[in-house]
Amino acid sequence: MTPLTPERIEERLRARFPGVEFRRQGGEAVRDQTLHLPAGNLVEVCTFLRDDPELDFAMLSWISGVDWLPREPRFEVVYGLLSLSRAVRLTLKVPVGEENPRVPTVTSVWPAADWLERETWDFYGIEFAGHPNLVRILLPEGWVGWPLRKDSPLGYEEVAFTHNTPDREKPSPGLRKLGPKKVRYRAQ
Repeated sequence: MTPLTPERIEERLRARFPGVEFRRQGGEAVRDQTLHLPAGNLVEVCTFLRDDPELDFAMLSWISGVDWLPREPRFEVVYGLLSLSRAVRLTLKVPVGEENPRVPTVTSVWPAADWLERETWDFYGIEFAGHPNLVRILLPEGWVGWPLRKDSPLGYEEVAFTHNTPDREKPSPGLRKLGPKKVRYRAQ
């Protein structure tokens, strides 16, 4: 069996989808073959990647969102695919605008996408059109907003220190520092 190179994957995709604008992501930090593609072609490209015997990307490993605020398009949905028979990884990235953050669901291609898409929607507010049950999966039903968006309020309380709390007592100057504690482990 001939090795499945990134060039061959891209060649197969360009031959099958001549009108789709694929863009390869390059750079030293890119570990896996990464292709950017438009959201409108996502389902048909994923179906081809899964069904083509030479490629055989039968497994969807993960889905995630990325918030690139202030860049436009603001969001990306990232899909991690795995061809078990060829031992090859492929990453697909789909740009999503801020105005109507929506991509089609890939649950018809990989049923495992159900919960992965729900998680991405739960944290980023990116809608997966056609998803069979797009409801919150990790956050409470009453949660307002999308916590992993960069413009989401942090919602924390400042920790009290002597420099930011006027009534706080400073430690006594006679307080001695504690030395390291002698610890005995069972294996000793």
